[in-house]
Amino acid sequence: MDIKDQCFNVGNIKKNFIYNSLYQLLIIMIPLITTPYLSRVLGAKNTGMYSYSYAIATYFVLFIMLGLNNYGNRTIASIRDDNKILSKEFWSVYALQLICGLIATFVYVCYAILFSNNIMTWILLIYVISGIIDINWFFFGMEQFKITVTRNTVIKIISTLLIFLLVKDSGDVYIYALISVMGTIIGQCVLWVYLARFVHMEKIVIGDIVKHIKPNLILFIPVIAISLYKYMDKIMLGALSSMSEVGYYDYSERVIQVPMALINSLGTVMLPKMSNVISKGERERADRYMLDSVIFVIAIVSIVCFGLMGVSDIFVPIFLGNNYYICIILFNILLPSCLFLGVANVIRTQYLIPMKRDKEYIISVFLGSIVNFVINYSLISGKGSVGAAIGTLFAEMTVCVYQVYSVKEEVKIFKMIKMASPFLVAGIVMYVVLIHITFSTKSIVSLFIKIVIGAILYIISLFVFYIFSKNNSIGKNLKNLLLSATKRDEKMY
Repeated sequence: MDIKDQCFNVGNIKKNFIYNSLYQLLIIMIPLITTPYLSRVLGAKNTGMYSYSYAIATYFVLFIMLGLNNYGNRTIASIRDDNKILSKEFWSVYALQLICGLIATFVYVCYAILFSNNIMTWILLIYVISGIIDINWFFFGMEQFKITVTRNTVIKIISTLLIFLLVKDSGDVYIYALISVMGTIIGQCVLWVYLARFVHMEKIVIGDIVKHIKPNLILFIPVIAISLYKYMDKIMLGALSSMSEVGYYDYSERVIQVPMALINSLGTVMLPKMSNVISKGERERADRYMLDSVIFVIAIVSIVCFGLMGVSDIFVPIFLGNNYYICIILFNILLPSCLFLGVANVIRTQYLIPMKRDKEYIISVFLGSIVNFVINYSLISGKGSVGAAIGTLFAEMTVCVYQVYSVKEEVKIFKMIKMASPFLVAGIVMYVVLIHITFSTKSIVSLFIKIVIGAILYIISLFVFYIFSKNNSIGKNLKNLLLSATKRDEKMY
Protein backbone atom coordinates (compact mmCIF):
# COMPACT_ATOMS: atom_id res chain seq x y z
CA MET A 1 0.00 0.00 0.00
CA ASP A 2 1.56 3.35 -1.02
CA ILE A 3 1.48 6.54 1.00
CA LYS A 4 -1.62 7.81 -0.74
CA ASP A 5 -3.60 4.65 -0.07
CA GLN A 6 -2.32 4.45 3.45
CA CYS A 7 -3.14 8.01 4.42
CA PHE A 8 -6.27 8.91 2.55
CA ASN A 9 -8.63 5.95 2.69
CA VAL A 10 -12.39 6.33 2.87
CA GLY A 11 -12.59 6.19 6.65
CA ASN A 12 -9.91 8.81 7.18
CA ILE A 13 -12.15 11.51 8.68
CA LYS A 14 -13.54 9.20 11.33
CA LYS A 15 -10.10 7.84 12.21
CA ASN A 16 -8.48 11.29 12.37
CA PHE A 17 -11.38 12.70 14.35
CA ILE A 18 -11.04 9.86 16.87
CA TYR A 19 -7.29 10.48 17.15
CA ASN A 20 -7.82 14.19 17.68
CA SER A 21 -10.76 13.70 20.01
CA LEU A 22 -8.75 11.34 22.22
CA TYR A 23 -5.94 13.88 22.35
CA GLN A 24 -8.36 16.73 22.98
CA LEU A 25 -9.87 14.62 25.77
CA LEU A 26 -6.37 14.44 27.24
CA ILE A 27 -6.06 18.21 26.88
CA ILE A 28 -9.35 18.53 28.76
CA MET A 29 -8.35 16.10 31.51
CA ILE A 30 -4.90 17.55 32.21
CA PRO A 31 -6.14 21.08 33.09
CA LEU A 32 -8.88 19.51 35.20
CA ILE A 33 -6.11 17.74 37.11
CA THR A 34 -3.45 20.47 37.22
CA THR A 35 -5.50 23.68 37.47
CA PRO A 36 -6.89 23.06 41.00
CA TYR A 37 -3.34 22.27 42.13
CA LEU A 38 -1.72 25.26 40.42
CA SER A 39 -4.42 27.73 41.50
CA ARG A 40 -3.64 26.89 45.12
CA VAL A 41 0.14 26.47 44.84
CA LEU A 42 1.07 29.31 42.47
CA GLY A 43 -1.86 31.65 43.13
CA ALA A 44 -3.53 34.08 40.75
CA LYS A 45 -0.69 36.66 40.80
CA ASN A 46 2.11 34.27 39.79
CA THR A 47 -0.08 32.55 37.21
CA GLY A 48 -0.92 35.98 35.84
CA MET A 49 2.79 36.86 35.57
CA TYR A 50 3.43 33.71 33.53
CA SER A 51 0.37 34.23 31.33
CA TYR A 52 1.29 37.88 30.70
CA SER A 53 4.86 37.00 29.63
CA TYR A 54 3.64 34.03 27.60
CA ALA A 55 1.16 36.24 25.73
CA ILE A 56 3.99 38.59 24.73
CA ALA A 57 6.23 35.69 23.60
CA THR A 58 3.31 34.31 21.60
CA TYR A 59 3.36 37.38 19.37
CA PHE A 60 6.92 36.58 18.33
CA VAL A 61 5.89 32.99 17.55
CA LEU A 62 2.99 34.33 15.49
CA PHE A 63 5.42 36.36 13.39
CA ILE A 64 7.51 33.23 12.86
CA MET A 65 4.56 31.14 11.74
CA LEU A 66 2.76 33.92 9.85
CA GLY A 67 -0.30 32.22 8.33
CA LEU A 68 1.32 28.79 8.04
CA ASN A 69 -1.10 26.89 10.24
CA ASN A 70 -3.77 27.58 7.64
CA TYR A 71 -1.73 28.30 4.50
CA GLY A 72 0.77 25.46 4.95
CA ASN A 73 -2.01 23.05 5.85
CA ARG A 74 -4.04 24.02 2.79
CA THR A 75 -1.03 23.97 0.45
CA ILE A 76 0.14 20.52 1.52
CA ALA A 77 -3.39 19.09 1.40
CA SER A 78 -3.90 20.24 -2.20
CA ILE A 79 -0.66 18.74 -3.66
CA ARG A 80 0.02 15.78 -1.38
CA ASP A 81 -0.62 13.19 -4.13
CA ASP A 82 2.62 14.08 -5.98
CA ASN A 83 5.67 13.35 -3.84
CA LYS A 84 8.11 15.43 -5.90
CA ILE A 85 5.91 18.52 -5.86
CA LEU A 86 5.10 17.87 -2.20
CA SER A 87 8.79 17.80 -1.23
CA LYS A 88 9.62 20.97 -3.12
CA GLU A 89 6.65 22.84 -1.72
CA PHE A 90 7.47 21.77 1.83
CA TRP A 91 11.06 23.00 1.68
CA SER A 92 10.13 26.27 0.00
CA VAL A 93 7.42 26.98 2.58
CA TYR A 94 9.68 25.97 5.46
CA ALA A 95 12.51 28.17 4.17
CA LEU A 96 10.20 31.16 4.57
CA GLN A 97 9.38 30.02 8.12
CA LEU A 98 13.09 29.65 8.94
CA ILE A 99 13.93 33.14 7.73
CA CYS A 100 11.07 34.67 9.70
CA GLY A 101 12.10 32.61 12.75
CA LEU A 102 15.66 33.87 12.81
CA ILE A 103 14.50 37.47 12.49
CA ALA A 104 11.81 37.14 15.18
CA THR A 105 14.19 35.42 17.61
CA PHE A 106 16.76 38.19 17.18
CA VAL A 107 14.12 40.84 17.87
CA TYR A 108 12.89 38.93 20.95
CA VAL A 109 16.42 38.80 22.38
CA CYS A 110 16.71 42.57 21.86
CA TYR A 111 13.34 43.04 23.61
CA ALA A 112 14.47 40.88 26.53
CA ILE A 113 17.71 42.82 26.97
CA LEU A 114 16.27 46.31 26.58
CA PHE A 115 12.76 46.11 28.06
CA SER A 116 12.14 42.95 30.06
CA ASN A 117 15.37 41.50 31.40
CA ASN A 118 13.88 38.97 33.83
CA ILE A 119 13.98 35.20 34.30
CA MET A 120 10.52 34.55 32.90
CA THR A 121 11.26 36.38 29.65
CA TRP A 122 14.46 34.39 29.09
CA ILE A 123 12.74 31.08 29.83
CA LEU A 124 10.12 31.90 27.21
CA LEU A 125 12.90 32.40 24.64
CA ILE A 126 12.79 28.60 24.35
CA TYR A 127 9.14 28.87 23.34
CA VAL A 128 10.00 31.45 20.68
CA ILE A 129 12.74 29.18 19.27
CA SER A 130 10.27 26.29 19.14
CA GLY A 131 8.33 28.27 16.53
CA ILE A 132 11.27 27.97 14.14
CA ILE A 133 11.01 24.18 14.02
CA ASP A 134 7.22 23.86 14.24
CA ILE A 135 6.08 21.77 11.24
CA ASN A 136 2.71 20.66 12.58
CA TRP A 137 1.13 22.34 9.55
CA PHE A 138 2.77 19.76 7.26
CA PHE A 139 1.45 16.75 9.15
CA PHE A 140 -2.01 18.31 9.42
CA GLY A 141 -2.03 18.83 5.65
CA MET A 142 -0.98 15.20 5.18
CA GLU A 143 -3.72 14.16 7.62
CA GLN A 144 -1.13 12.31 9.67
CA PHE A 145 -2.85 12.98 12.97
CA LYS A 146 -1.75 9.73 14.60
CA ILE A 147 1.87 10.93 14.64
CA THR A 148 1.09 14.32 16.16
CA VAL A 149 -1.40 12.91 18.67
CA THR A 150 0.95 10.19 19.90
CA ARG A 151 3.79 12.68 20.32
CA ASN A 152 1.64 15.25 22.11
CA THR A 153 0.08 12.65 24.39
CA VAL A 154 3.42 11.36 25.66
CA ILE A 155 4.79 14.87 26.21
CA LYS A 156 1.64 16.10 27.96
CA ILE A 157 1.67 13.17 30.37
CA ILE A 158 5.37 13.62 31.20
CA SER A 159 4.91 17.39 31.66
CA THR A 160 1.98 16.83 34.01
CA LEU A 161 3.96 14.42 36.16
CA LEU A 162 6.85 16.91 36.35
CA ILE A 163 4.48 19.67 37.48
CA PHE A 164 3.31 17.62 40.46
CA LEU A 165 6.85 16.48 41.27
CA LEU A 166 8.67 19.82 40.96
CA VAL A 167 6.17 22.67 41.46
CA LYS A 168 5.64 22.88 45.22
CA ASP A 169 5.14 26.58 46.10
CA SER A 170 4.62 30.02 44.57
CA GLY A 171 8.36 30.47 43.97
CA ASP A 172 8.32 27.53 41.55
CA VAL A 173 6.50 29.50 38.85
CA TYR A 174 9.75 29.55 36.86
CA ILE A 175 10.00 25.76 37.06
CA TYR A 176 6.42 25.54 35.84
CA ALA A 177 7.25 27.81 32.90
CA LEU A 178 10.36 25.77 32.05
CA ILE A 179 8.40 22.51 32.07
CA SER A 180 5.82 24.02 29.70
CA VAL A 181 8.27 25.41 27.15
CA MET A 182 10.57 22.37 27.17
CA GLY A 183 7.61 20.14 26.43
CA THR A 184 6.75 22.36 23.45
CA ILE A 185 10.21 22.42 21.88
CA ILE A 186 10.84 18.70 22.41
CA GLY A 187 7.53 17.97 20.74
CA GLN A 188 8.53 20.02 17.70
CA CYS A 189 11.87 18.21 17.44
CA VAL A 190 10.18 14.79 17.46
CA LEU A 191 8.17 15.56 14.31
CA TRP A 192 11.35 16.00 12.28
CA VAL A 193 12.16 12.33 12.87
CA TYR A 194 9.06 11.34 10.90
CA LEU A 195 9.48 13.87 8.10
CA ALA A 196 11.69 11.62 5.93
CA ARG A 197 8.76 9.23 5.46
CA PHE A 198 6.94 11.80 3.35
CA VAL A 199 9.43 14.21 1.75
CA HIS A 200 12.93 14.10 0.35
CA MET A 201 15.47 16.85 -0.25
CA GLU A 202 14.71 19.09 -3.20
CA LYS A 203 16.68 22.02 -4.52
CA ILE A 204 14.84 25.31 -4.19
CA VAL A 205 15.59 28.82 -5.41
CA ILE A 206 14.62 32.26 -4.13
CA GLY A 207 11.61 32.33 -6.44
CA ASP A 208 10.20 29.20 -4.80
CA ILE A 209 10.23 30.99 -1.46
CA VAL A 210 9.01 34.36 -2.69
CA LYS A 211 5.84 32.94 -4.26
CA HIS A 212 4.61 31.90 -0.80
CA ILE A 213 5.07 35.32 0.82
CA LYS A 214 1.92 37.08 -0.44
CA PRO A 215 -0.65 34.30 0.20
CA ASN A 216 0.98 33.55 3.54
CA LEU A 217 0.84 37.20 4.58
CA ILE A 218 -2.80 37.36 3.54
CA LEU A 219 -3.63 34.54 5.97
CA PHE A 220 -1.33 36.12 8.57
CA ILE A 221 -3.54 39.21 8.73
CA PRO A 222 -6.44 37.35 10.37
CA VAL A 223 -3.98 35.58 12.68
CA ILE A 224 -2.84 38.94 14.02
CA ALA A 225 -6.41 40.19 14.20
CA ILE A 226 -7.50 37.11 16.15
CA SER A 227 -4.54 37.52 18.49
CA LEU A 228 -5.88 40.92 19.49
CA TYR A 229 -8.71 39.19 21.32
CA LYS A 230 -6.92 35.94 22.16
CA TYR A 231 -3.67 37.20 23.65
CA MET A 232 -3.99 40.98 23.83
CA ASP A 233 -6.65 40.54 26.53
CA LYS A 234 -4.01 39.34 28.99
CA ILE A 235 -1.48 41.96 27.95
CA MET A 236 -4.07 44.73 28.39
CA LEU A 237 -5.17 43.25 31.72
CA GLY A 238 -1.57 43.22 32.94
CA ALA A 239 -1.01 46.80 31.78
CA LEU A 240 -4.37 48.34 32.77
CA SER A 241 -5.31 46.24 35.80
CA SER A 242 -3.23 43.70 37.78
CA MET A 243 -1.48 40.34 37.45
CA SER A 244 -4.13 38.83 39.74
CA GLU A 245 -6.84 39.83 37.25
CA VAL A 246 -4.76 38.18 34.51
CA GLY A 247 -4.70 35.04 36.65
CA TYR A 248 -8.48 35.01 37.17
CA TYR A 249 -9.03 35.45 33.44
CA ASP A 250 -6.46 32.77 32.59
CA TYR A 251 -8.04 30.15 34.84
CA SER A 252 -11.49 30.92 33.44
CA GLU A 253 -10.16 30.59 29.89
CA ARG A 254 -8.79 27.15 30.72
CA VAL A 255 -12.30 25.93 31.42
CA ILE A 256 -13.46 27.20 28.02
CA GLN A 257 -10.91 24.84 26.48
CA VAL A 258 -13.17 21.94 27.49
CA PRO A 259 -15.83 22.51 24.78
CA MET A 260 -13.35 24.18 22.43
CA ALA A 261 -11.06 21.14 22.47
CA LEU A 262 -13.57 19.04 20.53
CA ILE A 263 -14.53 21.92 18.26
CA ASN A 264 -10.90 22.63 17.39
CA SER A 265 -10.31 18.93 16.86
CA LEU A 266 -13.09 18.85 14.28
CA GLY A 267 -11.71 21.96 12.55
CA THR A 268 -8.17 20.57 12.46
CA VAL A 269 -9.36 17.36 10.85
CA MET A 270 -11.78 18.99 8.39
CA LEU A 271 -9.57 21.80 7.01
CA PRO A 272 -7.23 19.53 4.99
CA LYS A 273 -10.11 17.20 4.10
CA MET A 274 -12.30 20.04 2.80
CA SER A 275 -9.34 21.60 0.95
CA ASN A 276 -8.76 18.30 -0.82
CA VAL A 277 -12.46 17.65 -1.53
CA ILE A 278 -13.05 21.17 -2.88
CA SER A 279 -9.91 20.99 -5.05
CA LYS A 280 -11.55 17.95 -6.72
CA GLY A 281 -14.83 19.80 -7.27
CA GLU A 282 -16.88 17.54 -4.96
CA ARG A 283 -19.17 20.29 -3.67
CA GLU A 284 -22.09 18.08 -2.63
CA ARG A 285 -19.81 16.00 -0.45
CA ALA A 286 -18.37 19.16 1.09
CA ASP A 287 -21.89 20.42 1.89
CA ARG A 288 -22.68 17.19 3.72
CA TYR A 289 -19.56 17.44 5.84
CA MET A 290 -20.37 21.03 6.76
CA LEU A 291 -23.94 20.24 7.79
CA ASP A 292 -22.77 17.46 10.09
CA SER A 293 -20.16 19.74 11.60
CA VAL A 294 -22.60 22.54 12.44
CA ILE A 295 -24.94 20.08 14.17
CA PHE A 296 -22.07 18.50 16.08
CA VAL A 297 -20.62 21.85 17.22
CA ILE A 298 -23.94 23.23 18.49
CA ALA A 299 -24.74 19.95 20.26
CA ILE A 300 -21.37 19.93 22.06
CA VAL A 301 -21.53 23.61 23.01
CA SER A 302 -25.10 23.29 24.28
CA ILE A 303 -24.49 20.43 26.69
CA VAL A 304 -21.01 21.40 27.90
CA CYS A 305 -21.18 25.20 28.02
CA PHE A 306 -24.68 25.61 29.42
CA GLY A 307 -23.97 22.74 31.80
CA LEU A 308 -20.81 24.38 33.14
CA MET A 309 -22.59 27.70 33.49
CA GLY A 310 -25.41 26.04 35.42
CA VAL A 311 -23.08 24.40 37.97
CA SER A 312 -20.46 27.19 38.13
CA ASP A 313 -21.61 28.37 41.59
CA ILE A 314 -20.44 25.04 43.04
CA PHE A 315 -17.79 24.08 40.50
CA VAL A 316 -15.61 27.20 40.91
CA PRO A 317 -14.97 27.04 44.69
CA ILE A 318 -14.36 23.27 44.50
CA PHE A 319 -12.19 23.41 41.38
CA LEU A 320 -10.21 26.63 41.88
CA GLY A 321 -10.66 27.45 45.57
CA ASN A 322 -12.53 29.99 47.65
CA ASN A 323 -10.41 32.90 46.40
CA TYR A 324 -11.74 32.65 42.86
CA TYR A 325 -15.45 33.49 43.17
CA ILE A 326 -15.06 36.15 40.49
CA CYS A 327 -14.54 33.29 38.03
CA ILE A 328 -18.24 32.37 38.41
CA ILE A 329 -19.06 35.66 36.68
CA LEU A 330 -16.34 35.07 34.09
CA PHE A 331 -17.68 31.59 33.32
CA ASN A 332 -21.14 32.96 32.59
CA ILE A 333 -19.73 35.60 30.25
CA LEU A 334 -17.06 33.59 28.44
CA LEU A 335 -18.78 30.24 27.93
CA PRO A 336 -21.60 31.56 25.66
CA SER A 337 -18.88 32.84 23.32
CA CYS A 338 -18.12 29.19 22.48
CA LEU A 339 -21.37 29.01 20.51
CA PHE A 340 -20.30 31.85 18.21
CA LEU A 341 -16.73 30.62 18.10
CA GLY A 342 -17.84 27.10 17.19
CA VAL A 343 -20.09 28.11 14.28
CA ALA A 344 -17.42 30.50 12.99
CA ASN A 345 -14.84 27.70 13.26
CA VAL A 346 -16.91 25.52 10.93
CA ILE A 347 -17.43 28.32 8.39
CA ARG A 348 -13.76 29.30 8.49
CA THR A 349 -12.12 25.86 8.29
CA GLN A 350 -14.68 24.19 6.02
CA TYR A 351 -15.61 26.94 3.60
CA LEU A 352 -13.76 30.25 3.70
CA ILE A 353 -10.19 28.91 3.86
CA PRO A 354 -10.65 25.87 1.57
CA MET A 355 -12.47 28.09 -0.96
CA LYS A 356 -9.71 30.70 -0.61
CA ARG A 357 -12.25 33.28 0.51
CA ASP A 358 -9.56 35.00 2.53
CA LYS A 359 -11.08 38.48 2.18
CA GLU A 360 -14.22 37.61 4.13
CA TYR A 361 -12.19 35.78 6.75
CA ILE A 362 -9.87 38.76 7.20
CA ILE A 363 -12.69 41.31 7.45
CA SER A 364 -14.54 39.23 10.05
CA VAL A 365 -11.60 38.87 12.41
CA PHE A 366 -10.60 42.50 12.03
CA LEU A 367 -14.11 43.58 12.97
CA GLY A 368 -13.89 41.26 15.98
CA SER A 369 -10.51 42.62 17.04
CA ILE A 370 -11.72 46.23 16.79
CA VAL A 371 -14.80 45.46 18.90
CA ASN A 372 -12.66 43.62 21.44
CA PHE A 373 -10.03 46.36 21.70
CA VAL A 374 -12.59 49.14 22.14
CA ILE A 375 -14.50 47.25 24.84
CA ASN A 376 -11.30 46.18 26.61
CA TYR A 377 -9.93 49.71 26.64
CA SER A 378 -13.25 51.04 27.94
CA LEU A 379 -13.93 48.42 30.63
CA ILE A 380 -10.70 46.80 31.87
CA SER A 381 -9.58 49.73 34.02
CA GLY A 382 -12.84 49.67 35.98
CA LYS A 383 -13.98 46.06 35.73
CA GLY A 384 -10.71 44.15 35.26
CA SER A 385 -11.13 40.57 34.04
CA VAL A 386 -14.91 40.98 33.75
CA GLY A 387 -14.35 43.77 31.22
CA ALA A 388 -11.97 41.57 29.23
CA ALA A 389 -14.52 38.74 29.23
CA ILE A 390 -17.25 41.06 27.90
CA GLY A 391 -14.89 42.17 25.14
CA THR A 392 -14.20 38.55 24.16
CA LEU A 393 -17.91 37.65 24.05
CA PHE A 394 -18.81 40.54 21.75
CA ALA A 395 -15.73 39.96 19.59
CA GLU A 396 -16.65 36.31 18.95
CA MET A 397 -20.25 37.32 18.28
CA THR A 398 -19.10 39.90 15.72
CA VAL A 399 -16.84 37.44 13.90
CA CYS A 400 -19.55 34.79 13.72
CA VAL A 401 -22.31 37.14 12.53
CA TYR A 402 -20.17 38.55 9.73
CA GLN A 403 -19.00 35.12 8.55
CA VAL A 404 -22.57 33.80 8.52
CA TYR A 405 -23.65 36.86 6.55
CA SER A 406 -20.80 36.50 4.05
CA VAL A 407 -21.68 32.89 3.10
CA LYS A 408 -25.47 33.00 3.37
CA GLU A 409 -25.92 32.98 -0.43
CA GLU A 410 -23.65 29.96 -1.05
CA VAL A 411 -24.11 27.89 2.11
CA LYS A 412 -27.43 26.95 3.70
CA ILE A 413 -26.07 28.00 7.07
CA PHE A 414 -29.41 29.10 8.54
CA LYS A 415 -30.96 25.75 7.66
CA MET A 416 -28.01 24.00 9.29
CA ILE A 417 -28.41 26.06 12.47
CA LYS A 418 -32.17 25.42 12.46
CA MET A 419 -31.58 21.67 12.30
CA ALA A 420 -29.29 21.96 15.32
CA SER A 421 -31.65 24.24 17.28
CA PRO A 422 -33.18 21.48 19.48
CA PHE A 423 -29.79 20.97 21.11
CA LEU A 424 -29.49 24.70 21.76
CA VAL A 425 -32.99 24.89 23.25
CA ALA A 426 -32.29 21.86 25.46
CA GLY A 427 -29.11 23.50 26.73
CA ILE A 428 -30.88 26.75 27.58
CA VAL A 429 -33.68 24.91 29.41
CA MET A 430 -31.08 22.98 31.41
CA TYR A 431 -29.22 26.18 32.32
CA VAL A 432 -32.33 28.13 33.38
CA VAL A 433 -33.41 25.36 35.75
CA LEU A 434 -29.94 24.72 37.17
CA ILE A 435 -29.26 28.33 38.17
CA HIS A 436 -32.37 28.22 40.36
CA ILE A 437 -31.19 25.11 42.21
CA THR A 438 -28.98 26.06 45.17
CA PHE A 439 -27.30 24.12 47.97
CA SER A 440 -26.26 25.39 51.37
CA THR A 441 -22.88 23.63 51.10
CA LYS A 442 -20.54 23.65 48.12
CA SER A 443 -19.51 19.99 48.07
CA ILE A 444 -18.65 17.38 45.48
CA VAL A 445 -21.91 15.63 46.31
CA SER A 446 -24.00 18.72 45.59
CA LEU A 447 -22.02 19.27 42.37
CA PHE A 448 -22.69 15.69 41.30
CA ILE A 449 -26.41 16.06 42.03
CA LYS A 450 -26.58 19.20 39.93
CA ILE A 451 -24.76 17.53 37.04
CA VAL A 452 -27.17 14.57 37.11
CA ILE A 453 -30.18 16.89 37.19
CA GLY A 454 -28.77 18.85 34.27
CA ALA A 455 -28.16 15.73 32.20
CA ILE A 456 -31.71 14.49 32.85
CA LEU A 457 -33.18 17.87 31.90
CA TYR A 458 -31.17 17.95 28.69
CA ILE A 459 -32.29 14.47 27.64
CA ILE A 460 -35.94 15.14 28.54
CA SER A 461 -35.91 18.40 26.55
CA LEU A 462 -34.63 16.60 23.46
CA PHE A 463 -37.15 13.80 23.95
CA VAL A 464 -40.04 16.27 24.18
CA PHE A 465 -38.82 17.97 21.02
CA TYR A 466 -38.72 14.71 19.09
CA ILE A 467 -42.24 13.84 20.21
CA PHE A 468 -43.67 17.09 18.88
CA SER A 469 -41.41 17.53 15.87
CA LYS A 470 -41.72 15.83 12.52
CA ASN A 471 -38.07 16.54 11.68
CA ASN A 472 -36.29 13.55 13.16
CA SER A 473 -33.28 13.81 10.82
CA ILE A 474 -31.29 15.88 13.32
CA GLY A 475 -30.43 13.01 15.60
CA LYS A 476 -29.77 10.79 12.60
CA ASN A 477 -27.39 13.33 11.12
CA LEU A 478 -25.46 13.66 14.37
CA LYS A 479 -25.23 9.89 14.73
CA ASN A 480 -23.96 9.61 11.18
CA LEU A 481 -21.27 12.19 11.90
CA LEU A 482 -19.95 10.25 14.84
CA LEU A 483 -20.18 6.78 13.30
CA SER A 484 -19.45 7.12 9.62
CA ALA A 485 -18.98 10.59 8.19
CA THR A 486 -17.91 9.30 4.80
CA LYS A 487 -20.29 6.41 4.13
CA ARG A 488 -23.68 8.01 3.58
CA ASP A 489 -25.78 7.86 0.46
CA GLU A 490 -28.79 9.77 1.69
CA LYS A 491 -28.97 13.45 0.78
CA MET A 492 -29.25 15.68 3.80
CA TYR A 493 -30.75 18.71 2.18
